[in-house]
Amino acid sequence: MSFYAEPAFFILLVPIVGIAVLLGVNEKPLGRYGLGASVLMLLLLFSRSIESLVFFACYLVFSLRLARWVSNLFSETARTDSDSSAHSPHPKRIALYRIALALQIAPLAVYKVGVLFQPDFLGFIGISYITFKAVQVLIEIRDGLIKDLGTLEYLYFLVFFPTITSGPILRSRKFVDDLNAKRTRDEYLQLLYRGAGWFMLGALYKFVGAPVGQWAMWFLPSVIGAATPAAATGANVVYALGYTLYLFFDFAGYSHMAVGLGYALGIEVPRNFRAPFLAIDIKDFWNRWHISLSTWLRDFVFMRFSAAAIEHKWFKSSVTTACIGFVLNMTLMGIWHGLTVDYLVYGLYHGLLLAGCELMQRKWGFYKKHRREKWFKLCSWAVTMVAVVFGMALFSGQVFHNPLG
Repeated sequence: MSFYAEPAFFILLVPIVGIAVLLGVNEKPLGRYGLGASVLMLLLLFSRSIESLVFFACYLVFSLRLARWVSNLFSETARTDSDSSAHSPHPKRIALYRIALALQIAPLAVYKVGVLFQPDFLGFIGISYITFKAVQVLIEIRDGLIKDLGTLEYLYFLVFFPTITSGPILRSRKFVDDLNAKRTRDEYLQLLYRGAGWFMLGALYKFVGAPVGQWAMWFLPSVIGAATPAAATGANVVYALGYTLYLFFDFAGYSHMAVGLGYALGIEVPRNFRAPFLAIDIKDFWNRWHISLSTWLRDFVFMRFSAAAIEHKWFKSSVTTACIGFVLNMTLMGIWHGLTVDYLVYGLYHGLLLAGCELMQRKWGFYKKHRREKWFKLCSWAVTMVAVVFGMALFSGQVFHNPLG
């Protein structure tokens, strides 16, 4: 069974959400019920591949053991007099923590390399998103932000079924706060009503908007044809525009449905899209597109790289640090999508765009002088949209493997 695609999924949601509503309006806790519902849905998700189910279960146990290990490394009782402060643990523990991080990422890395040669090689649906969540927990334990790791809370965080296949990426501490929140009947109903709105909007995007974009992507280029170079160029532009709309409505569609379903289960899933085609520069775009991914990379990659670079004086200026950080950040994003030329170039491309935007905003006097004027914002928006659509052409494989011939 596929999530957010097959009728069986939506049929099963009726009793799952119905029971959640009964519990919520009667002010009963939803945590254990949500965990049970997630286990059931994931058993159905992996029902067609016992190998994937076994690997998924092993991954959960493995992740839990790593989290416990890191938690023990940085617990108060594990500290020694050699620690200069709570924020400067012993180098040995830092080394072991880095080993734990590498081990946590290893299954995803093995899968990404193996899938180039054999589909579904040692992987399971949602391995990319669950790895982000597991890595986040290890980092926050090391930072002292997570003091007490409950086994059921951690496992529920990893297996929460509305977001497991395609996000949005949850944050552990907010998840636990929502899980333990004691909502009144009115508070739950308000959350439920908001969730219903998100779910219906997502369904409209997924089942109306996405097919229209897909139709435009394939039908209109065939009408334009390729009789002349100009026609062929026009067909490719229309294909790229159609794919951009299709990807947005498809991705935003199931992201919105995940938000709505999460609300019904008492978890405030973060919004993943916020009118991305109104962005006036590429930074603004990534603050609106796949928000949970871009903010995760910002918090756990870009900011940490920048802090280390400044502390160790790797570069002469903060501008250089930011530009290199953007390139590193987005290249990792491309690698996360897959180890193919299309994804790698897509990530590098957006890293360079963000670096260029950083340089423009901090160094270009013309920008500083006119950035608040309407004509400049309009021009900036147009350039941004062209850059975004070309990026989508890279992402879809259109640039290197033109489907129109």
